[in-house]
Amino acid sequence: MGSGFNEWIENAIELTGLTGATLLAVTIPLAILQGFFGFFPFSTLIFVHISSLGIGGGLLASWLSGTLAAVVVFYVCKFLFAEWFRRKWGHKLERYEKWQASFDRYGFWAIIFLRTLPVMPNNLISFMSAISPIRTSTYIWSSIVGNLSHIWLFGIISSSILFPDMDIRMLVGSYVAFCVVLLAIFAATRFRAARMQSRDKGNPTSM
Repeated sequence: MGSGFNEWIENAIELTGLTGATLLAVTIPLAILQGFFGFFPFSTLIFVHISSLGIGGGLLASWLSGTLAAVVVFYVCKFLFAEWFRRKWGHKLERYEKWQASFDRYGFWAIIFLRTLPVMPNNLISFMSAISPIRTSTYIWSSIVGNLSHIWLFGIISSSILFPDMDIRMLVGSYVAFCVVLLAIFAATRFRAARMQSRDKGNPTSM
């Protein structure tokens, strides 16, 4: 169903000539459907946004729709269908058990990594987050940053196809700087956590 549905979406939106807010009125509901069911890759909508709105507007529209979809799916699953999801899908998630453990251990950073790289489908990331002990605020912020990273990276890749004559050095350079900042923050937080853990072990609290 993937490639056929993918082409149908692209052709349908291209034929309608939708732009701006009208385009988002169509692609945001599609992003939410994709977030629940994964009928087609989210990259289809990024491609459509960039084609219709250009690099800057397309990336911004994709970031908005992708983040909104991630939040909607998380809330629906967590507060309405969490128990049903555990019963229905629990056994199917066994192959992702190591990632569920990463959710529990790293939370914010695990979701950013999984949102950035296509290690697992977006809908599974939302589902697994919903049944993990991760805080809602942490999930939302990690999805905001993770979606930004993924869409930024895809924008770099797709721009060479859509706009072959465009100079993307600024886009690439800014993304590299973004990743360096993220890695530095991650290293600093892990270092601080390790120091606190070491200090706690060295100074046990007496009962």
